[in-house]
Amino acid sequence: MKDATPSMVLLSEYRAPDWVVEDLDLRFDLDPASTRVESLIRVRRAEGAEAGAALRLHGRDLELLRLEVDGKAPESGAVTTDAEGLLLTGLPDSAAITVETCIRPEANTALEGLYVSGGTLCTQCEPEGFRRITYFPDRPDVLTRYRVRLEADASRYPVLLANGNRVEAGELPAGRHYAVWEDPFPKPSYLFALVAGDLSCVSDRFTTRSGREVALEVYVEHHNRDRCAHALASLKRAMRYDEDAFGREYDLDVYMIVAVEDFNMGAMENKGLNLFNAKYVLASPETATDNDYVHIEGVIAHEYFHNWSGNRVTCRDWFQLSLKEGLTVFRDQEFTTDCTLFGVKRIDDAQGLRAFQFPEDAGPLAHPVRPDRYAEINNFYTMTVYEKGAELIRMLRTLIGREAFRRGLDLYFERFDGQAVTTEDFVDVMAEASGRDLARFRRWYTQAGTPRVTARTHFDSRVGALQIDLEQETPPTPGQQEKHPLHIPVRLSLLGRDGRVLPARLEGAAEATEFVVELTEEAQSFRLSGLREAPAAVSWLRGFSAPVRLDAGQGTAELAHLVVHDDDAFARWDALQALLRRAVIARIGSEPDPVLEAALTTAIGALLEDSGIEPVVLATLLDLPSHRELMESFERADPVAVDAARHAVEQAVFQPLAERLASGAPDPGRWDDGAFTAEAMGQRRLLNRILALRVAIGAAGAVEDAVRQYREARSQTLAMGALAAVNDSADPARGELLADFERRHRADPLVLDKWFALESGSQVGDGLARLERLLDHPGFRWSNPNRVRAVLGPFMAQNHRHFHREDGAGYQRLADYLEHLDSLNPQTSARLAQPLTRWQRLDPARSAQMRQVLERLAGKDLSPDLADVIQRALAR
Repeated sequence: MKDATPSMVLLSEYRAPDWVVEDLDLRFDLDPASTRVESLIRVRRAEGAEAGAALRLHGRDLELLRLEVDGKAPESGAVTTDAEGLLLTGLPDSAAITVETCIRPEANTALEGLYVSGGTLCTQCEPEGFRRITYFPDRPDVLTRYRVRLEADASRYPVLLANGNRVEAGELPAGRHYAVWEDPFPKPSYLFALVAGDLSCVSDRFTTRSGREVALEVYVEHHNRDRCAHALASLKRAMRYDEDAFGREYDLDVYMIVAVEDFNMGAMENKGLNLFNAKYVLASPETATDNDYVHIEGVIAHEYFHNWSGNRVTCRDWFQLSLKEGLTVFRDQEFTTDCTLFGVKRIDDAQGLRAFQFPEDAGPLAHPVRPDRYAEINNFYTMTVYEKGAELIRMLRTLIGREAFRRGLDLYFERFDGQAVTTEDFVDVMAEASGRDLARFRRWYTQAGTPRVTARTHFDSRVGALQIDLEQETPPTPGQQEKHPLHIPVRLSLLGRDGRVLPARLEGAAEATEFVVELTEEAQSFRLSGLREAPAAVSWLRGFSAPVRLDAGQGTAELAHLVVHDDDAFARWDALQALLRRAVIARIGSEPDPVLEAALTTAIGALLEDSGIEPVVLATLLDLPSHRELMESFERADPVAVDAARHAVEQAVFQPLAERLASGAPDPGRWDDGAFTAEAMGQRRLLNRILALRVAIGAAGAVEDAVRQYREARSQTLAMGALAAVNDSADPARGELLADFERRHRADPLVLDKWFALESGSQVGDGLARLERLLDHPGFRWSNPNRVRAVLGPFMAQNHRHFHREDGAGYQRLADYLEHLDSLNPQTSARLAQPLTRWQRLDPARSAQMRQVLERLAGKDLSPDLADVIQRALAR
């Protein structure tokens, strides 16, 4: 790399801080061109620290105006400046350090620290953004109480917000004003936040279970005021759910959410003052789809749940990131499961894990849930840390039981309130609460890779017993060639010939219809007895009980039996996915398997006739395996050929069902009301899925129905469903509808992003030429992560024909874009570069072309974020 590769940070070298920050006073003289920050840091030497220990004040891209220790300039040689910031030596055991810096928010395109979004001054400090604001010990295990005074022009910035409770406000000369905020709870610097802007406030109130009144405030640009109702309702549902399901009550007088358009992530859980990407706050039926509504609710809940799992109890260091994120993802998944999506949430979670996290585990960027090293921490905000981390929490609950898990969670929050702790602390508490030995389970946190479980069964008709033989193996990953057995809970049931679940006895337990067997060794056997007939099928991994790949050697007939009869939504979906995956692989490998494809048609036909299946479940069952997941079925594959085979299977399986699909579609007029209910969303999901299938198989009148649905749609869900259905169609209607959508919504950036994504992801026409036109569109801005992701993301993820062009032009073009983006926003460029890291899974010609692109980028002056991703990709 031309740019110096960042030094490696090692968990093994962790040292507790030598200095305690007793409190911090911050004063901001806010101006977009030049903001002055004055901080008063009161420190004392930590107990046990060496007498001569230096104090590290992290800082980056700061202009230092003043530095004093106890009111005086430091002695000569007492301050050293280096790449990390300042190092102060010769300090007394306690000191008051004054630091004054100057920063330039409007020049900050990285969107870390203090920056400008649409005229609003705002901050993003996780993980290391605070060091772009002032010099400070910017590490998660340095917790202190903050007092913040904000001063600004009153007409330009009438709203002044910071963490905690507002304790003072007033007018100043020359048209300026001020506000003082105090946060009574100690927090690390990554949770600091401020906002200054001309914003509209939509408010509500919430009464906690102890009777406290909490003010709820959502701040948005004035023209978005009418799109906050869903966010507020979601917040109130999350607050009540956290009390009821987890016993956690909110603790401040006010809870604030601020929506900004320019944001690198989804949202940030700053204590009492959450900053959100506007796409996860703003919603109305005319501008947001059902998926948008669900995602908004989930993100609102996630950031609120962080108040305890991340804020009141935080992580000791960034290696422990999953301590807060994995636990909070688990909590928001439970909320969505119980309150909104019910039976399909686990399918959605499993689908995302298989499509994104499993490939991450099998690629050059693989890392454990709790890494032991990193070069750039921004690159570890991953599916592994978040979603796989959540699966570890769920497995713990499965292993120790719901009651013990709740006891453990209560103990965890009570014992570590106000502290920065580790994943080991969390597992230790669960072991204490349950009395279980979880030593082997801890390996899930330190071992990368997706385990492969092989299951085989043998039925002994003489004694009515089924023997189950399980084996596990985890493939090598970068830096971890040797793997050890994990503690894997496998939930299963047995189905009889008539489809009913069969009762049986697991050794040492009472008769039951569902069992959890715990695989802790490389190979183990289990025995289910008391069976009156041989099982027709085994329902494996029910509820997606562990994030593993399981091969049970099941034939077509057994899988089809599960598709028709299984009462576990995930297991039923999983069986159908397995059959569809086999059909695609067969077409890639040699010839189509007509027997398999006919069996699929029969099984899906039975689903369409089953009135007992909820619409949302049926819609999910009708999904084919994603292209990304199918690519993981091969050591190397031609991505264009995989896409063609997937489409061919879709046509072969569903064309015989065209009439039943049409007759089984819900009535658009009845369900097009935008209601945020499980029933209404399920009906719309099924309607859109059937329409997409009918267009894909070329069913008579399908395109005309899509046009009609778009023209008559009252909700964004049905309008987008119609557009998505025709997006890969060569019919002229596609262009007409998309042009109409762009005309209607060109003034609304968040809705226009949907148009950008459709156009970028479409495989019709000249994809590269269309990509250039999108980047030249008046609504596109390189400085806005949402715009960039909406254009470049779908092109790489969905436009297989043009991204994976045989001449390599798609890869070359993306490399040019990433280099430009990296000069503006390193975090976004590094995340968008990840599809290029999968070069070893492509066919040889494309693999060589993608590697050449990575090598070309490696020779450029890159940010540490992007350099780290490319270096790890090429090292594989």
